[in-house]
Amino acid sequence: MDSAIYVALILAASLVGLVVIGVLLAKIRAIKVSDAKAGAIADAIYEGAMAFLKEEYRIIFIVVAICAALLAKFMSVIAAGVFVVGALFSMTAGFIGMRAATDANVRTTMAARDSGEHAAFLMAFFGGGVMGFAVASFGLLGLGIILHLYHADSALINYLTCFSLGASLVAFFARVGGGIYTKSADVGADLVGKLEAGIPEDDPRNPAVIADNVGDCVGDTAGMGADIYESYVGAMVSSMILAIDAFGMELPLVTLPVMLCALGLICSVVGLISNLVFKAEPAAMLRNATYIAIGLFLGGSFGYITYMGLGIALFYSIIIGCVSGVVIGLITEYYTSAKPVRDVAQSSTSGAATNIITGLAIGMESTVLPVVVLSVGILLAFAFGGGLFGVSLAAVAMLATVGITMTVDAYGPIADNAGGIAEMSGFGTSVRAITDKLDALGNTTAAMGKGFAIGSALLTALAMFSAYAKEAHILVLNVLDPQVLCGVFIGGTMPFLISALTMRSVSEAALKMVMEVRRQFREIPGIMEGTGKPDYRRCVQISTKAALKEMMLPGILTVLVPIVIRFGLGLEALAGFLVGATLCGVLLALMMANGGGVWDNAKKYIEAGNLGGKGSEAHRAAVVGDTVGDPFKDTSGPALNILIKLMSVVALLLVLI
Repeated sequence: MDSAIYVALILAASLVGLVVIGVLLAKIRAIKVSDAKAGAIADAIYEGAMAFLKEEYRIIFIVVAICAALLAKFMSVIAAGVFVVGALFSMTAGFIGMRAATDANVRTTMAARDSGEHAAFLMAFFGGGVMGFAVASFGLLGLGIILHLYHADSALINYLTCFSLGASLVAFFARVGGGIYTKSADVGADLVGKLEAGIPEDDPRNPAVIADNVGDCVGDTAGMGADIYESYVGAMVSSMILAIDAFGMELPLVTLPVMLCALGLICSVVGLISNLVFKAEPAAMLRNATYIAIGLFLGGSFGYITYMGLGIALFYSIIIGCVSGVVIGLITEYYTSAKPVRDVAQSSTSGAATNIITGLAIGMESTVLPVVVLSVGILLAFAFGGGLFGVSLAAVAMLATVGITMTVDAYGPIADNAGGIAEMSGFGTSVRAITDKLDALGNTTAAMGKGFAIGSALLTALAMFSAYAKEAHILVLNVLDPQVLCGVFIGGTMPFLISALTMRSVSEAALKMVMEVRRQFREIPGIMEGTGKPDYRRCVQISTKAALKEMMLPGILTVLVPIVIRFGLGLEALAGFLVGATLCGVLLALMMANGGGVWDNAKKYIEAGNLGGKGSEAHRAAVVGDTVGDPFKDTSGPALNILIKLMSVVALLLVLI
């Protein structure tokens, strides 16, 4: 096929995704918010989220401008422009997804009150769909434009790398900033509200409750969207670079990763529509949409590869990627929703210390099976899928149906916010029962999403590392070389350093939040009686200021340290640095994500009436464990997914300059 046909198909798929976004937004906004109190609460959440995003994007714009100027000087103006487009598309996807989440949260509450569980589920699902399809559509649109303009340009690899760098840079700041924001508010609200004041979660008397709900939007929606967008783009870019290195500019192979993602987007649309046709329990509907999309994607991929005569070996890699993603998701679901949850809950009966010990043990144990699955997948994809290009295709396949997998993930924060709005609006136990059920399901889908993100991060980082090694002409890495060995050890410290910085940031910001909430309980008359109104805005300001301040140092270190290693120790030492960072980063991210998930769900298991229920000693211990787990699963752990990929793309860029 002519290059114009490939580009037309890619752009057509992205336009389909944009149309789906428009339809979903229209469906969300068709629901009227008939309750003034719920509308006012939703407006406060929206205003807080947009205020944070405005300030965060202002800082990101400055960083992007500085980086673009450096790229223009040391590479080319076009490279700088492509980098800026990659960053802008990431921010646009995050903005659209978060705007949809703030529209859908209150409408999910209204649907639960007026129409029941199924209508409420669909509203949250549609809200998540906007984020999912924004990620897929803008990723494809950007790469389609680059292929259209520069497919015959000798600097195509440079442009692809710069586009991926733009996505990675924004993702890191968005994930870290959003994570610090949401967890400082969440921890502050829980420690004072639940443990000290003894009031329920999302109680309107808690001054930090609006900041907590804003955090769900900026951290778990916009931050997660930027994270997955970066993985999605990085997987396609690294695979395309490996194809160019291995096969030259053979368009059927070079464009294969993007064509697979275009096909995955169309299959995701079908998965979305299936939930309008086949009604079932919410949990079944989420699984069915995912499995339908993956099944159609596998069938379509086989047909495309066969039609193009590309060899059945490449299809084996696609199968391996899809199966690995599903298996890792199921493993994560087990560790965050089955027997391990009951074990942590049971350990809470003897206090917070045993709760934390058991949660840490389960988090550590949970790293083994996903890594074994990924290792087997890498070996099989390498052996049967045509080498490193086959491994990169497995990463692409894992992310190809991101439209629906991200929908399932982004659904969770919307359901969580809907429960908060129901509580603050005084809608009663029947409405809260619906939103709590949807929220509990969202916790599981979020945990699966994190497992999926970590798995794809490893495969994407491996593909990016392979591209770096090829461009740097490193055929064998001698780990006995002292410079390489130093690189491995220094790289291994980076995930721990970034985790320490982000955990400390949450702790310091949460302390400020705790002091503010205590002050308001003490100084504002009538809060506990419901006659006084808390100062929500002050808590929102505390989280915003802390997040924006604390996200800078981790971002600077992540970009700067690979540069220092490159020019201080050399290209091979930088390769060792990437190996150490990837190995430790993946293990630490899995431990944190699953450990945090099991602590959270153990608390919810007790709150459901088990082991004494709310207010019991076991519940108090579980709240402490959940408070420790919050920055694990929503700040530090997710940041590591981006860390290993951002450092890989920076390293690749250092070779290309």
